[in-house]
Amino acid sequence: MPDTPPPGPGPTEWNPHKIGVGPWDEQHPGRARPTGPEWDPQLLDEGDRRNVVDAYRYMTREAITADIDTRRHPLHIAIENFDNDSNIGTVVRTANAFAVDTVHIVGRKRWNRRGAMVTDRYQHLLHHDSVAALAGWCAGRDLPVVAIDNTPGCVPLETVELPRRCLLLFGQEGPGVTEQGQQAAVMTCSIAQFGSTRSINAGVAAGIAMHTWIRQHADLSRAW
Repeated sequence: MPDTPPPGPGPTEWNPHKIGVGPWDEQHPGRARPTGPEWDPQLLDEGDRRNVVDAYRYMTREAITADIDTRRHPLHIAIENFDNDSNIGTVVRTANAFAVDTVHIVGRKRWNRRGAMVTDRYQHLLHHDSVAALAGWCAGRDLPVVAIDNTPGCVPLETVELPRRCLLLFGQEGPGVTEQGQQAAVMTCSIAQFGSTRSINAGVAAGIAMHTWIRQHADLSRAW
């Protein structure tokens, strides 16, 4: 009988190394440690296991946020938070990935940050008690609101040129964008669906809509 090949690595062996990098002296032997206020001495000593891109390894939280501020897009995201917050963390994490200017939480101020995977530390967040307060904030900055929902009369997102400066408004799982939110919007856009489900998860819909804006307006040469 032919020899049986040895078994391949199992699930616990697929990622034997922790995410991130070790101490500076181990990662860069012989290279001088960087100095300056943007570098975190503790991370340089102990390693950096944070959920950040390699360009930000060993940098302080403040330095990372300041650098993202130079790269942020004129896109704002708002999500209503009146009944539940199951998707807010996902929305915040995606907004951070796309360097969104600000994520606006409308309704209840508290939300479960677990889904954000600590990206909320680098993302500007702003709370509004009501949709009316959000609409007033946008009006004062000449920032058009575009609601994302699948209600009758929506414009297909796939056919729309989104404003370069705008706020995309998302509702909650189930009820979708409130009537007040749709009234505050210059238009409501739907995402094309072809299966049996009535709606797409709000966190997924937010990602699709944000990426639509990215494809239309972002400078892709600046992407990581």
